[in-house]
Amino acid sequence: MSTQEHGQIVVTLPDGSELEVDAGATVEDIAFEIGPGLGRDTVAGVVDGDLVDKTTPLYSDARVEIVTAASDEYLDCLRHTAAHVFGQALQRLYPDAKLAIGPPTDEGFYYDIYGVEIDRDDLEAEMADIVAADYEMERVLVDRAEALDRYEENRFKREILQNEAAGEDPVSFYRQDDWVDLCQGPHVESTGEIGAFALLDISAAYWRGDEENEQLTRVYGTAFESESELERFLERRREAEERDHRKIGREMDLFSVRDYSPGCVHYHPNGMTIRRELEAYIREKNEELGYQEVWTPELNKAELWKPTGHYDAFKEEGEMFAWEQDDAEYGLKPMNCANHAHIYGNERHSYRDLPLKYSEFGTVYRNEQSGELSGLLRVRGLTQDDGHAFVRPDQIEDEIRQTVRVIEEIYEQFDLEVLYKLETRGDDAIGSDEIWETATSSLRNALEHEGIEYDVEEGEAAFYGPKIGLDVRDALGREWTIGTVQVDFNIPRRLDLVYVGKDNEEHRPVAIHRALLGSFERFMGVLIEHFKGNFPLWLAPEQVRVLPISKAHHEYAHEVAEKLSDFRVEVEARDWTIGRKIAEAHEDRVPYMLIVGDDEAESGTVSVRDRQEREKNDVPVDAFRDHIEAERAEKRTEVDFLG
Repeated sequence: MSTQEHGQIVVTLPDGSELEVDAGATVEDIAFEIGPGLGRDTVAGVVDGDLVDKTTPLYSDARVEIVTAASDEYLDCLRHTAAHVFGQALQRLYPDAKLAIGPPTDEGFYYDIYGVEIDRDDLEAEMADIVAADYEMERVLVDRAEALDRYEENRFKREILQNEAAGEDPVSFYRQDDWVDLCQGPHVESTGEIGAFALLDISAAYWRGDEENEQLTRVYGTAFESESELERFLERRREAEERDHRKIGREMDLFSVRDYSPGCVHYHPNGMTIRRELEAYIREKNEELGYQEVWTPELNKAELWKPTGHYDAFKEEGEMFAWEQDDAEYGLKPMNCANHAHIYGNERHSYRDLPLKYSEFGTVYRNEQSGELSGLLRVRGLTQDDGHAFVRPDQIEDEIRQTVRVIEEIYEQFDLEVLYKLETRGDDAIGSDEIWETATSSLRNALEHEGIEYDVEEGEAAFYGPKIGLDVRDALGREWTIGTVQVDFNIPRRLDLVYVGKDNEEHRPVAIHRALLGSFERFMGVLIEHFKGNFPLWLAPEQVRVLPISKAHHEYAHEVAEKLSDFRVEVEARDWTIGRKIAEAHEDRVPYMLIVGDDEAESGTVSVRDRQEREKNDVPVDAFRDHIEAERAEKRTEVDFLG
């Protein structure tokens, strides 16, 4: 007989221990059961992975974590409260303003508003008064009919009540002083717990992210427990702005995204140089892994993607570009796997042929929302360094381990820390439980046998198979989602792919999808920000610039450049002072500058200066060339001739 039948439930705590409590006990009650000190310190709870108010009652068995001021989740609660402080300040200053939603985010909070133009300084001053007043954050439950009446003139809140809060009666609100807001919470105890805050940006947004809806004003802010934490955040933010790939892309003339091709990138010669180097590097890695390069069309009939489930998945999310023509539906491909599967299926294969691997720098298209497009990081047209390995079941783990080892090598080359996530079956999964368990175990075993630490993200896999998601941590400690390794039993089954086994019978191969960099667009955006445009020598669009001190030294400057003709080298021939030439080369982030004048021309040497402003005189040209040949061949991260 279950404990619920006796009015009891079982709560599982983070250490695995279990606690039996009365059904209807709140998160705070459970904390007091554990200990009075914890009960007093409780701010909120995490119930089965969801952050909830401490007054939330539990009526069934659950996993529970108590949130205190020492918990990671505390900052989410604090920032949620800061969003409410903003809302109260806004409606004090602008009573006609309509509030939409105001959630916490990874870096702070935002609130979407409608109907007013705002003054940021006035709002921050009003928010400071509310924080200083230290109003208690009180959760109140309001009858549903009354809640709808409260928002008779605010269609945004009414829509939330009618959708997200459709089944709730009573409805959760939070009150501070005389101001209330529809909200599930949780929050900190009072507005005075906000030690420091700032409003950061103001931008446009559409209600529900739909361009057909009203345009709102989105105000971003952040909050911390202390002023020092806020200052550190703002300093990191200033550094991030300096590293913004869009800004550096303009300064270095790398790429542009024009209004007439939104979300699709124009690579300028400098940017294409970097991309070509990345392509060549990944081709080397593909050859090491035994991939054969293919090319598949971007335009296909939509029928191509229907058997695999991609058509329904992408159409449902509005992500596919598709249209009717000649009594058929056509589309721009959103992924490459179906095309690669058809290449595999074009011939009959034996078990001896496997693994059979195809790679492609394949351009795909996703119909991202206009408001979400961002430089190279969020685009509509992207080129993946895609690959699909068709393997026997007994080859799965070895193939994944080989791939993971190469991934480790690649990201070490760029001085990027890789974070691995094992993403497991979600609600939209296709295929049997047995298939998913086999695929997930293969990924888990490969990671563990390679000694790689990983996090598990339940329910985050693609609909057709579990995957290892790859994030990288850059020079500022920011995390970026990039490549992937996925195991897929479903697409070979749905497309009737087979191989002939030792038993002379037909068997299903397994498809392993992998993208080492993810997409060139996103990866280049990450690299630009990671290196702040100061690319390693092997990637730099211009590797060496020769700077003649005067016109009299132009001839020798060109002789030096000729000796370095295997590199991307330019002679600065403009009639500028040497100081200005050096400054310009620094602005252009050229790794090495070679200064030549009378002494250098006479001795056949150069004066070497790098972009870190280190200098060395009387360097033989051959010695410099030998060094940078090694630096390029080894793909060193640092420019290191002078240190």
